[in-house]
Amino acid sequence: MSVPPKKAFPLRLDPALYAAIERSAATDLRSVNAQVECLLREALGRRGVKLEDPVRARRGRPPKSPEGEE
Repeated sequence: MSVPPKKAFPLRLDPALYAAIERSAATDLRSVNAQVECLLREALGRRGVKLEDPVRARRGRPPKSPEGEE
């Protein structure tokens, strides 16, 4: 399964808000970008907006190919 590309756009934030998100992200062991996405999903969920679960990239090494194949 291929991961669809993400939509990139500029976002201007108050420096104090960014700092708070950065601290929250560090606590949750996430990047600031992932934390913003998580917070937006939580906020939309509280408003009753239903979203599909995000497609996550597979992590780790790819499976080994059978002997003799390259």
